[in-house]
Amino acid sequence: MKIDGSVVASLPLFQDMSDADIDTFLRHATPRRVPRGESVFKQGQQADSFYLLITGRLKVTQVTGDGKQVIVRVVHPGELFGFAVALQRPDYPGTAQAALDSDVLSWPSELWPQLIERSGRIAVSAIQTMGKQLEEAHTRIREMSTQEVERRVAHAILRLSVQAGKPEEGGIEISFPISRQDIAEMTGTTLHTVSRILSAWEARGLVECGRQRVVVHDFSRLSLLAEGTPD
Repeated sequence: MKIDGSVVASLPLFQDMSDADIDTFLRHATPRRVPRGESVFKQGQQADSFYLLITGRLKVTQVTGDGKQVIVRVVHPGELFGFAVALQRPDYPGTAQAALDSDVLSWPSELWPQLIERSGRIAVSAIQTMGKQLEEAHTRIREMSTQEVERRVAHAILRLSVQAGKPEEGGIEISFPISRQDIAEMTGTTLHTVSRILSAWEARGLVECGRQRVVVHDFSRLSLLAEGTPD
């Protein structure tokens, strides 16, 4: 994979950098194509690199102490991920797996101090990403602690349709493959429960679900469900 400088320069992370600084960053970067289903890194693996997603989508999962797998984050193009070095961790806390064929750039972890010194934008982006992750984690904890399952599922699908939705005739399609099991792992429930909820929503015309495909047909009514307001 060849690094396309024009594509990289258009990403928010690089927009405040000079061409010379971008060239410096790219000289240290290693490009990698990650086919769908393959992992960029796995939970517990030594954190020897940090990454930037150029194209595609990634699911970051964690296996809990009791053996359950949960999806803790979806990585979208232009986002940093795997920067355990910024958290002073020696290993990756989760597994990053490609939901679509994806292109990533990686840098050795030991270059992190040098790169953030050269561009404060890297540090700002990392802080923003960590802040976003923390906010989403708090939101999901609050939802799982206080909301019934149907509302949690509605919130999860609405978030994904905002973050990764593409308009199509009659609705908004989540633009990467997502299964009912994925939604269960995002919302702390079971595959059976998610299947039952989505089937009921399909019958009411709120969503359309296929094999690893979700289309939101009625965003407003789904938002009312998420807020606990009868539609």
